[in-house]
Amino acid sequence: MITVIGTGTGAPLDAAARAAVRGAALVVGGLRHLEAAEVPADVRRVVLGPLTPALEAIEQARVARPAIEDEAEGRSAVTTPPARIVVLASGDPGFFGIVRALADRFGPDALDVRPGVSSVATAFARVGIPWDDAVVVSAHGRHLRTAVNACRAHPKVAVLTGPGSGPAELGAELARRTATRTLIVATALGDPARERVERVTPAEAAARDWGTAVGVVLCLDEDRAVTTAARTVAGPRTGPGQWALDEDEFAHRDSMITKFEVRALALARLGPRVGDLVWDVGAGSGSVAVECARLGAAVTAVEKTADGIERIRANAAAHGVDVLAVHGAAPTVLSDLADPDAVFVGGGGRELPAIVTACARRARRAVVVSLAALDRVPAVRSALLGAGFDCDGVLLQSSRLAPLPGDVTRLAATNPVFLLWGTRPAAPGVGPSGSTSFTEGVVQ
Repeated sequence: MITVIGTGTGAPLDAAARAAVRGAALVVGGLRHLEAAEVPADVRRVVLGPLTPALEAIEQARVARPAIEDEAEGRSAVTTPPARIVVLASGDPGFFGIVRALADRFGPDALDVRPGVSSVATAFARVGIPWDDAVVVSAHGRHLRTAVNACRAHPKVAVLTGPGSGPAELGAELARRTATRTLIVATALGDPARERVERVTPAEAAARDWGTAVGVVLCLDEDRAVTTAARTVAGPRTGPGQWALDEDEFAHRDSMITKFEVRALALARLGPRVGDLVWDVGAGSGSVAVECARLGAAVTAVEKTADGIERIRANAAAHGVDVLAVHGAAPTVLSDLADPDAVFVGGGGRELPAIVTACARRARRAVVVSLAALDRVPAVRSALLGAGFDCDGVLLQSSRLAPLPGDVTRLAATNPVFLLWGTRPAAPGVGPSGSTSFTEGVVQ
């Protein structure tokens, strides 16, 4: 059995945990955990750094070993039981922690997990805020972009930090993209002498050297961080009950809005989700931008008209989501934006192929283009294929029920629209995004 003990945030080991350490043949943990646990001198230690050597040491210790014992009729081989193993881990080792790797390698039945209080729970407790509706993102050993996008899109986010992905880096990214976030930086949680919990703006966070003792940063839209609504399901706010909303759900000018039939398929091909960044280029009323934000993505809407920018902001506010509205003409204005996961391009004009090309060069996953003019389809398709995307598309033609006098109904045809989409082929051997890392539950 592998006993995995979560040390919590500074709490001393209890009597049962100390007994487990004393009775172990192998104790694995960070140097500070091993020192605090007072591991006996005759017990083998493995200091956690890279994970693979620790897993291999555990594997070797678990192998039953042959032994020799005397019997009346001579010496015979017997088998000794596997060594008792203890793994010491920060916080709750089942929460972005080493339990995942241990269960994958040795199976859940081989583990006796004794969790401590996670740094996320402790940080929220320090500021008196419930966290059952928080988004929790690990930036430890991972690119910071997912955490930044989650912080832009959601009012309550906890970011588990790491080297190069701390409060300064997070603050620098957010300061350029949102004006409504407060960062709560938790340093040395559980250490009576060093613990600090500080409220700062993203710009203030970016300007400081925070050292290496920060384990978690809370990113809050404080006007929306605490609600009185009772919850049934933990995690971020429940997704929308419906999408592809009717056009009259948005302010728009002269019916210049992506129709809901088109929007439904566009959303399916964009696949917006928590941690993504989506561009809506030529956003008009921002209906696609708002819908992507309602589905949990961070969204930047690009629009060249000043009145369009105001409509985008009004529609985002009406639906309770954050959309960064950028006033300017594509493709020029795109150079200042963070790389997107997916892009929706609406409208038309002679610049459309150049806009699609610029978007396709930057998009990580998909580009979806809506256009009415048949003549521009070949150029858009060529732009997507030229950027290395797989390309497909449809002509959408729909007829809606419309009332007639006498309590009868007819079919009213909408204008046909071409929807083309390009998807970036997965690189050979590349799996899901993000690298393996253990923030809580190992060395923190």
